[in-house]
Amino acid sequence: MSGEIVVNAHPLDDLLRADRLPHIWCPGCGLGPIMACMANAMADSAIPIDKHVVVSGIGCTGRVAGYLKVDSFHTTHGRPIPFATGLKLAKPELQVTVFSGDGDLFAIGGNHLIHAARRNVDINVICVNNFNYGMTGGQAGPTTPMGARTSTTPYGNVDPSFNLPRLAATLGAVYVARWTSLHVRQLEKSIRRAIKKEGFTFIEVLSPCPVGFGKSNNLGEGLDEMELYRTNCVVYPEADLSQADIELKHDSTIIVGDFVDIERPVYGAGGGEE
Repeated sequence: MSGEIVVNAHPLDDLLRADRLPHIWCPGCGLGPIMACMANAMADSAIPIDKHVVVSGIGCTGRVAGYLKVDSFHTTHGRPIPFATGLKLAKPELQVTVFSGDGDLFAIGGNHLIHAARRNVDINVICVNNFNYGMTGGQAGPTTPMGARTSTTPYGNVDPSFNLPRLAATLGAVYVARWTSLHVRQLEKSIRRAIKKEGFTFIEVLSPCPVGFGKSNNLGEGLDEMELYRTNCVVYPEADLSQADIELKHDSTIIVGDFVDIERPVYGAGGGEE
């Protein structure tokens, strides 16, 4: 037909392991668009693809390392940051990104994140926060909002949750941001910035988990939670991060933005600890 456009390949074909698709994520999960943002950011960077490395731990987010067609490591639960640190110190020419979930990075892996940030290890950390342990039954985790219902808090969570951007900033991360799986343009730009930045960078990405978390907390399906992001998110880079807690209710504000962009001596590069 006249004017017909024939597409023989997907723009990200070279960065995806087609043999492992379709993915295992549930309908409405935000991990697909978040992974696409990561792939686009890598493709647009000035760094050759064979210099990019992705490290993950265990959980739904951990599957990203297996779907991206780069050197990747699907490590043990809570241990992606030690693996990534070793890679970066042994091969400083590599661009090392840890791509994992809130439970993996801030529960069992919290101690590793704390010290990698304070040392300013030159790695990027992308934490997908879906507010629960989605892969193993929807249990409460360190980012589950107070009052939220999960399989282990059926009457409502009584523990205060981590404010991830505030925590990363107080630990000394040189770049700190928060976006959602709805804010794909901002997220992709944020990942590109993290790739260029020397030192420990941290990006929190809020993601729907309709099966593990949404159904128990009156959030509806994945698209309903995305609508909540559209309605309730406020881009406020100058925010006092002590006010950036998340309640994830239909009438609560969610502060997003690029919050921190500073310079510090990088670990193993003549500054910081040796």
